[in-house]
Amino acid sequence: MRFPHLFQGSHQARQRRRVRLMWTAAFLAFTSLLPAFFKLSWAGEPRANAVTPTRGAIRLMDGTLVAVHTAQGRQYPLGPMAANVVGFLGADGGLEGLERTLNAELAQGKSQTLTLNGTIQAAAEQVLEEAVKRVEAASGSVVVMDRHTGHLLAVANWPTFDPGAWAGTVPAQWRNRAFVDEYEPGSVIKALTVAALLEENLTSPAQVYETPMRRPYAGTVINDLVPHPSVLRTWEILRYSSNVGMTRLIENVPPMTLHRAFQAFGLGLAVELPGPTANGSLAAPDRWTPLTQATMSFGQGLSVTNLQMAAAFNVIANDGVYIAPRLSPDQPRRTRRVLRPDVARTMQRLLHAVIDEGIQSRAELPGYHVGGKTGTAQVAIGGRYSSEVFTSTFAGFFPAEQPRYTVTVMVRGAKREYQGSQLAAPIFRDITAYILSMNGALPALIPPPTTHEADKVGAQSDRAAERSARASREAAGPEAGPVHGP
Repeated sequence: MRFPHLFQGSHQARQRRRVRLMWTAAFLAFTSLLPAFFKLSWAGEPRANAVTPTRGAIRLMDGTLVAVHTAQGRQYPLGPMAANVVGFLGADGGLEGLERTLNAELAQGKSQTLTLNGTIQAAAEQVLEEAVKRVEAASGSVVVMDRHTGHLLAVANWPTFDPGAWAGTVPAQWRNRAFVDEYEPGSVIKALTVAALLEENLTSPAQVYETPMRRPYAGTVINDLVPHPSVLRTWEILRYSSNVGMTRLIENVPPMTLHRAFQAFGLGLAVELPGPTANGSLAAPDRWTPLTQATMSFGQGLSVTNLQMAAAFNVIANDGVYIAPRLSPDQPRRTRRVLRPDVARTMQRLLHAVIDEGIQSRAELPGYHVGGKTGTAQVAIGGRYSSEVFTSTFAGFFPAEQPRYTVTVMVRGAKREYQGSQLAAPIFRDITAYILSMNGALPALIPPPTTHEADKVGAQSDRAAERSARASREAAGPEAGPVHGP
């Protein structure tokens, strides 16, 4: 071969070019991996930890699990307990209750603690279920609230369900009726009306009113059901649950005054809690007629939820301060003053006397002092009040001397024993007995107040109100006039 050295040089040049190309390709491949390398190196946590977190648990105040995620899926260790509050989980997330409302937080692994007390919750559910089944009622609910903190210690509902087997149930069983079912409260409202008028110095416990059994009023006739004397003092209007007496109390009260008082108690306003809550209904005062105002004063023409009623009645138990209900200890404690302390304490004593000497309500507990008010209201169906469907209610607190708990009961559609005094009151009594027993409370040695004692409370309250009004006038100056006018 001629000129072999030329071919040898050409071959070496090709090899050098091939090596340079390989190094260039390797360098380019390496630099293309650098962003991913740095992302992995500086991510803060190993890539293996970036997986879907385990769904957060839901616990009671004492740490008891009511909802927890396991290898077998979502489990509800307590079965139906608090099911209408907790809700349940579906394939794509929470479908009802807190499982739905707090789905985002739970899905991120954030556990939730509830204020519910397991033993009180279990007792409330059992007592409610037994009563509702006995009278064949359509539904019912119970709320137990800590007077000082606003913690909801029990939220019982009927009907209910097992969240671990929800597929075989219907939506009517899932409702947290204590929070979303609205109803006309009936005579329970009379306690709030009287408290509001005492606060405005528009009446006094011992003030007397003519109260016949029937009274023509605003184009209709107002009737009383329970026989009573023809003249009643304010506290006796509560004792006999007199509708006629309530018309006497409010006939000269401006609508705005009563509307403002009801709103101060939280009626017609939202309660901010995790999960849906209803506002009830309270018409604007410029839409009130004399008849509207009269019926509202004894609990018809407005609607509430059991949750709202618990918060409202707790104002009386809590010496006049409204505390927003709390379902989680992490919720802020929100308060506002509604009644003067002396007015609230007067109402505590009067409602104690109402239970002991008023309509036989089956709410009394021998050896223990409680306070409260019953209610029975016709249910409006198709724009007319039914003569067959009623709501039975009770709102109360205990111990009456130094209240610690507020309890409200609502049962709808009982086929028998539908009166609040015969149905809702004993539910309150049995739950109260359980809580007192749980706390080891001994029977009181002081006998309950008599009518004479209630009269003394009225006289003392009258004198206290006059001293308070006189002090307010003196502080305001001579030209200011009465602080609370007619």
